[in-house]
Amino acid sequence: MRFQFLKEHQKEYNIQKACKILRISRSGFYDYLKRRKSNRAIENEALTEMIEDIFHEHQGRYGARRIQKVLEQQNVHVNPKRVSKLMSEHGLIAKGTRRFYRYQANKTAYDEKENILNQVFKTSAKNQIWVGDITYIPTKRGWLYLAVFIDIFSRKVTGWAMDTRIRDTLVLSALNQAIGREHPPEGLIIHTDRGCQYTAQRFQAMCIRYGFRLSMSRKGNPYDNAIMESFYRTLKRELVQDAHYDNPEQARMDIFKYIELYYNTKRIHSALGWLSPTQFESQSL
Repeated sequence: MRFQFLKEHQKEYNIQKACKILRISRSGFYDYLKRRKSNRAIENEALTEMIEDIFHEHQGRYGARRIQKVLEQQNVHVNPKRVSKLMSEHGLIAKGTRRFYRYQANKTAYDEKENILNQVFKTSAKNQIWVGDITYIPTKRGWLYLAVFIDIFSRKVTGWAMDTRIRDTLVLSALNQAIGREHPPEGLIIHTDRGCQYTAQRFQAMCIRYGFRLSMSRKGNPYDNAIMESFYRTLKRELVQDAHYDNPEQARMDIFKYIELYYNTKRIHSALGWLSPTQFESQSL
């Protein structure tokens, strides 16, 4: 390591003095300079370039595990620990850290029939189960509220809407967009929390008109809608956390790009065999 350090900085120091400070021999250092790079070192240089390209393509959102999967898709097979080590050596640190909910026992009685999913987030085809929720995006000039519906089968965002006011029209717009895009069949299950936007008469009437079945989480239990919680956690970690938006319009444009140009089409998911939602859907046809 000391030889390598001096090699990288030899133009900045007097070699004789630097060797004394580092307690290495000058002859040993010059012998080191004449050595050829090992095959491993050459591989690491090429691999680091590929890792950096993937890291910057995804704007720092991918950690070692996802980058390893992208390399694998490019027929470059490498241990994720090696990817992690090279990323660490070159200061490539993925955005955000994992956060977990503290579980609080639910003391409120509920009707089990209302929670159709019962935390089983699996289905055999698209447009059988959608989950929905609302989150808030902070800006320097007020909040922007985002409503999203996601298909459990492919994790694809089927519909979304944004507004500076949180009303039932927000979720109606998101659902309208999802229906227009996907044309789901009758019997589609829509699972949400018990927020007033979802218990509102207009939202429930719309679901009944299309023949959809409503399912709702228990009060105060985020695990009942874990897919949506995971999506919003990812959105805020990968996009919102470092954005510091000046105004809602700026946030609106950034979120649009994230969902339509990145999340649905490019971002790979471990639950989908390391494919993006659109790739997973196309392979499932």
